[in-house]
Amino acid sequence: MKELIVLSGKGGTGKTSVSAAFAAIAENMVMCDADVDAADLYLLLDPDIQRRTDFKGGNVALINPDKCTQCGLCHELCKFGAVEETEQGYEIDEIECEGCGVCVDLCPENAIDFPIKTCGEWYISDTRFGPMVHAKLGIAEENSGKLVALVRQEAKKIAEAKKLDLIITDGPPGIGCPVIASIGQATAVLIVAEPTVSGLHDMERVADLAAFFKVPAMVCINKYDLNDDQTDAIEKTAMDKNIEVVGNIPFDPDFTKSMIQGKTIFEYDNNSQASRVIKGIWNKIMKNPVMNK
Repeated sequence: MKELIVLSGKGGTGKTSVSAAFAAIAENMVMCDADVDAADLYLLLDPDIQRRTDFKGGNVALINPDKCTQCGLCHELCKFGAVEETEQGYEIDEIECEGCGVCVDLCPENAIDFPIKTCGEWYISDTRFGPMVHAKLGIAEENSGKLVALVRQEAKKIAEAKKLDLIITDGPPGIGCPVIASIGQATAVLIVAEPTVSGLHDMERVADLAAFFKVPAMVCINKYDLNDDQTDAIEKTAMDKNIEVVGNIPFDPDFTKSMIQGKTIFEYDNNSQASRVIKGIWNKIMKNPVMNK
């Protein structure tokens, strides 16, 4: 099977809209939403959840009051200010706790428990376009890279079990740990860029990351006609990096209108200019040699 990761250097470039549009025209595929910190692909695909599983990652320290002698050592040792002194004794703020385990290891009374915590949920769902794996990380929770790796792994299991040819992954924005977890061993990356100074910078960072992991990259420019100079600059930079620009999507209010109705651009207006361009981008991606090895 092949896996196409749709990325962007920042949020708001249209990455999810493009991913959903691909889902509407692809065949024999699994959708995977790896943007677990701020998942929103479900808004367009309206998944019917078939399986719901807790995601556990990391630990949080908890003081056992029956064992605690109030020596205050944990308060002194904690570099994150997570141990608070209250009228009832020492307590650990779960939000401030980084799960480093120093207090657990050095407590003379072994009075601090260190349970693994539930950070969120992940789901296997049915959509009108096919199966989908997605997740939701809890507020202020970490380990998103681990959750990204998990949803990708589950998407691959479904593709293998159902003999599907393709996984389309809506990746996280940026270049941090979640993006690194989403890009490893992928077949190709599509970078959705916007024609701004920061958009060019962000595209370069994602392209360099893909090159570091030896994952072939392609670029499409969304709302290219809002700034011709920056569009030209992105195309030149892509050429310098030997990255194919597979298409330029014009600014089209139908994107917003379709999102309001919970539809992809193809379902809203299959004959719009943006729809025709995205269909052309999809055909170019599918004809790219890396997708046909």
